[in-house]
Amino acid sequence: MKKSLAALASLIFLAFSIQSVSPAAATDLNLIGPGGRIHGADISRWQHPNDKAIDFVKMHDAGISFVMIKASDTRDDADLLSVKYLKMDRAGAQDAGIYTGFYHYAILPDVTSPSAIARDARVQAQKVVWRIASLGGYNEKDLPVALDLENNCVRLSRTKVCKKYATRSAATLWSKTFLNTIKEKTGRTPLIYSSPHFLENSLVRDKELSSYPLWIAQYAIDPAKEGSKPNVKAAGCFVHSWTTAQCSANWTVWQYTSCGIAPKYGVPGNRLDLNVFSGTPEKFQSLLTGTWLPDIADSMPQGETTTMTITSVFASTTNKNAVISVEVKRPDNSPVVTGGVKYYFNSTNQMVPKVTQTIARETSGSWKISIAGLTAGTWVGNVGFKDASGTHAEIKQPLVLTIAQGPTPPPAPIKKPSTKPASDGCKNQIKN
Repeated sequence: MKKSLAALASLIFLAFSIQSVSPAAATDLNLIGPGGRIHGADISRWQHPNDKAIDFVKMHDAGISFVMIKASDTRDDADLLSVKYLKMDRAGAQDAGIYTGFYHYAILPDVTSPSAIARDARVQAQKVVWRIASLGGYNEKDLPVALDLENNCVRLSRTKVCKKYATRSAATLWSKTFLNTIKEKTGRTPLIYSSPHFLENSLVRDKELSSYPLWIAQYAIDPAKEGSKPNVKAAGCFVHSWTTAQCSANWTVWQYTSCGIAPKYGVPGNRLDLNVFSGTPEKFQSLLTGTWLPDIADSMPQGETTTMTITSVFASTTNKNAVISVEVKRPDNSPVVTGGVKYYFNSTNQMVPKVTQTIARETSGSWKISIAGLTAGTWVGNVGFKDASGTHAEIKQPLVLTIAQGPTPPPAPIKKPSTKPASDGCKNQIKN
């Protein structure tokens, strides 16, 4: 009987050992990417056309060791699309033996006050902390989150052309505040993703900023060729916080193409961003040190009470837009993290006017509503705040708009539609 029990125990131990080193559970960091480097990818909703799933086992077998997943976005609509695939992609990748990291796509605020800029950075960082907390925190297969900063436009025209850009000092202050907040709250040093052109032209050279690992994006340079490196241009190199004395860049991850052959890596569609890691497996492992388990306070609230303040109203004549400035805050008087505002016409009006509402986010929890097309009369309605994520409670505040008849504007000239020649977005890029 004792021999039978011992034999059974040996079989159980053997079965467990085989299972623990199965290909699906093993995580290898082979130097089989271009240039003998660790190979990686990054993904977002665009890698899920028609809701198709990614085959991460195929991705792993094709040599991918890590994948950066879009986890959050400043814009609520894009943020909800990120949430849709985040948990599924993280679990699928890790089950296939691939390390996972995350990134937050940032839109900078349209404000000039340093305190308001820093406040917005902390609010956006809070969104990221909540998002990582919703995954249960960082585990042993998670790389830190990355700040995706590649756009410094803070105000668009009606035709979606940039009207205003953040200053270098504003973008730098925002970036440092965001990165430091993430580091303090999670105990993990985040990365920053950008192109060398953006780093040189949109940020101030800053020692603190350079302490964060750089994920650099530069295409049309083949990392498989000996001596190839990012941060070069026709004459010399790009100069920014990560530029070294040798005119190269102190980079940690290099996104070398946006034209990877997606099906080769189990990804639906045609294109996939591909990356290489700069160092050894030991250096890679150093980014994984320290798990983070969120406290209850780190979890995203549900239906949290909000307060609304209409800070200014301009409503005059039919030839001018009505403009409403609104602030929405949390119980601790900090700005709401998610959600948006709109003007809602009451059913008591004789008709619902055909208007165009443009909602401009100035900073977290602060918007301007511009209403075009209001006819003369008194319009009864509410400024309403809604949050599709359910984090913050809805709130409405009554507001009556009185519009006088103004001069009739001349008819707008008829523009002939122009056709742009087709361009190849993958021209000169590496197609691995």
